[in-house]
Amino acid sequence: MPVLFPHLVEDKVKDQLEAAKPEPIIDEVDLANLAPRKPDWDLKRDVAKKLEKLEKRTQRAIAELIRERLKGQEEELASAVGSAKQEGSDSD
Repeated sequence: MPVLFPHLVEDKVKDQLEAAKPEPIIDEVDLANLAPRKPDWDLKRDVAKKLEKLEKRTQRAIAELIRERLKGQEEELASAVGSAKQEGSDSD
């Protein structure tokens, strides 16, 4: 039967305990790395379709306003030309 000395048994137990300890993968957890860079990314994603519709409607409304303004200018120009012709024929 082998004779076991207490200090040898103690060293062997320490070695086994150290071998059983898992090495820490990450010492600290950085919350900035876990959080998304922009906290409102999901809101933007959810609203994107609605914004696309709104953008189309806005562009249509702008185009309609431009058409109305141009039509009004054409009518003003036509009336100005008409009045100029009348004035020109009166002076002859």
